[in-house]
Amino acid sequence: MVLTEPIASKNLSVLELVALGRQPYTNWLGTLTDIDKQKIKGAINSLELDELQHKKCYELSDGQLQRVMIARAFTQDTSIILLDEPTTHLDLYHKIQILKLLRTIAHTSQKTVVFTTHEIEMAIQLCDKMVLLDGKKNYFGQPCELIEQKAFESLFPSDTVSFDPKTGSFRIKK
Repeated sequence: MVLTEPIASKNLSVLELVALGRQPYTNWLGTLTDIDKQKIKGAINSLELDELQHKKCYELSDGQLQRVMIARAFTQDTSIILLDEPTTHLDLYHKIQILKLLRTIAHTSQKTVVFTTHEIEMAIQLCDKMVLLDGKKNYFGQPCELIEQKAFESLFPSDTVSFDPKTGSFRIKK
């Protein structure tokens, strides 16, 4: 699980923080086995953190730290990875980078990646399936199915924002 709250100690190195993902599998001393070390190395490699692994977390940008947090979750080697707003506080490039990375992880490792987001247009383009929580009818399906069902039209007040099903994007009404 990757939450939006800050980590307790940014004085850890990237390697140390990612290794914490293996904590449920270690003994009471926290001894890492060869398998644990392989999982840690694999996560660092998958999230392109090789050059950063010996840096302290306080030295990282928000986008880099978010990749570290995802690597820690990936290291746990669970079938499902849950993330709460993984693109919060990131610029457009890093938002796209994180979401594409999550899609790659899901497809290459056969893991289910579930995340909450307000980045609806990006989710339409990058997610295999979506759940729209609008407080009335909660739609679920592939983005193209949700567009056909007109699920996005009712998310915002129609006098403020409209959805263009041809482009899969929202338009501000002036």
